[in-house]
Amino acid sequence: MATATERLVIEHAPLVKRIAYHFMTRLPSSVQVDDLIQVGLIGLMDAAENFDDGQGAQFETYAVQRIRGAMLDELRQADWLPRSVRRNMRQIETANSRLEQSLGRPPTERELADSLEITLDEYQQQLSDGRGAQLLYYEDFHDADDAHFLDGYAADDQLSPAAVLEDARFREHLVVAIEHLPDREKLIMGLYYEQELNLKEIGEVLGVSESRVCQLHSQAVARLRSRLRGWTQAG
Repeated sequence: MATATERLVIEHAPLVKRIAYHFMTRLPSSVQVDDLIQVGLIGLMDAAENFDDGQGAQFETYAVQRIRGAMLDELRQADWLPRSVRRNMRQIETANSRLEQSLGRPPTERELADSLEITLDEYQQQLSDGRGAQLLYYEDFHDADDAHFLDGYAADDQLSPAAVLEDARFREHLVVAIEHLPDREKLIMGLYYEQELNLKEIGEVLGVSESRVCQLHSQAVARLRSRLRGWTQAG
C-alpha cells in the first residue's frame, strides 16, 4: 500500500510535466525538457515529504513553488542563454522601440529586419534562437552587489520570483503593454499564459507551425521588454 507521500507524488506527477513544458518556451533549445522533468520530480518529492497541511495551504500551491524552485535552481547552474543570443534580442528590442516611436504602431517583421540590416530569414532565425529570452533575462536576477536574486528569495516561499512578478505595478504596466501587441501576438500570449496551451496546440489554433509560434512568442516578448524597460529601470 502506497504511503501518503507516495500518493501525493503519483497524483501530482502530471503537474511536473505541465510546468516543465510551460518553461520550455522561455528556454533555448539546448535545454532538454526531460532534464527539467527529472529535477521537477525531485522538487515534488521534497514537497510531499515536507508538506504540513496544518498551515492551511493547499498541497498543489506548495508543490508548484517547490517544483519551479527546483527547475530554476537547475537552470541557474548553466549558462542557459548565450551572450550572442541576448545581444541579438536586445538589438531587436531597441529596434522595436525606435520604430514604434517613429511609426506610431508596432513595426512588422520586415521593417524590423530592414532596420537591423539583415534578411527576414535571418531575423526570424534570431527570434527562434531567442526562445530563451523572457520578460526578465538571467542577468536581471542580480542586484547591484552582484548577489544572486534567487538566492535572496530562496529561503522565503512568500517572496519567490513568481511573487515578485505579480507585483501590482508591474502587472498594470504589463497589461497595457500586451494590449498594444499586434492581434496575433496578443492571442498567442493569451493562449500560452492564460489558457496554458503549449506551442504545438497554439500552432493548431493559428494554423501555423510550432516553430513559427516560437518566433512570434519571442517577438512578442521583445516588444513587451522594450515597453517595460523604462518601468524596470525606474523600479
